[in-house]
Amino acid sequence: MDLTHRPRRLRQDRVRGLVSETSLESADLIAPVFVDATTDERIPIESMPGHDRVPIDGIVARVEEVLETGVEAIMLFGIPESKDPEGRRAWAEDGVIQEALRRITSETDAYVITDVCLCEYTDHGHCGPLEEELRSEDVVEADGPACEPTMTVDNDATLAALERIVTSHARAGADMVAPSGMMDGMVEVIREALDQEGFEHVPIMSYAAKYESAFYGPFRDAADGAPSFGNRRHYQMDPANSREAMREVRLDAEQGADVMMIKPALPYLDIIANVRREFDHPVAAYNVSGEYAMLHAAAEKGWLDLEAVATESLLSIKRAGADLILTYFAEDVAEQL
Repeated sequence: MDLTHRPRRLRQDRVRGLVSETSLESADLIAPVFVDATTDERIPIESMPGHDRVPIDGIVARVEEVLETGVEAIMLFGIPESKDPEGRRAWAEDGVIQEALRRITSETDAYVITDVCLCEYTDHGHCGPLEEELRSEDVVEADGPACEPTMTVDNDATLAALERIVTSHARAGADMVAPSGMMDGMVEVIREALDQEGFEHVPIMSYAAKYESAFYGPFRDAADGAPSFGNRRHYQMDPANSREAMREVRLDAEQGADVMMIKPALPYLDIIANVRREFDHPVAAYNVSGEYAMLHAAAEKGWLDLEAVATESLLSIKRAGADLILTYFAEDVAEQL
């Protein structure tokens, strides 16, 4: 037997760290934070153990908790005091995100990224105002039954709303904006709107490849953003498609996105790796609520070591090529690090 090659030599404790190929640092992590205009106290999110909806008056204390762990950046999600078909509270100057931003940026050193979408603000739970659309399967012969319309998001009307949202966030102090609705042309109109208002310094983290995933369930409980009918397959990506993701990322790069996000993370490590190989932009990945919840559920059963699998999961995302990881494990893993 030829034992010239013994890879185990470099797996011994004192050398293992020296030759480690992938590192995970607190600075790589972004912590999601939920601020709720409808409550005066913290509300635990049952499907996401360890996370709460926080009232506006408690948002500074919540952000300070994050900073104490070594995590420097947060992603801010809002639950408004009221909803309507257009989601108008999303760009209100006294809106939940706008008020939280003013407090966070004046009282903490956190780097604040804002989620830019309408699903939490519309009364129907979709990511923009709606329009009727004829489905291809409803088109029939002339002597057949009448075509039945279905509702989908009005792409261009949503773009106009996104312009208002990002400028209101920037005025309130957002360090970065992150459009997540998968509307065609969203990065271009956001970049133009920010630049025209004098916010050329505010970068865009685009949810460039966001899949229509079953892993989002707990988040929709957390942000009160579940659609009241139908689903989001008309605008979020088909989980079967890989080449399409590259097209989406390329379009966002051409339109001026500064950071490219892939969502979810663990089921789409191949997409993260492909984007990393093809683009020079920083790559972000969203380790979503379902990925978090399933590990917690297995740990509660005693089937997994939560600390170990959380760290291993984030390492796999980093190894695939992500520079930044948005994760509900951010605080716990940062404290371990």
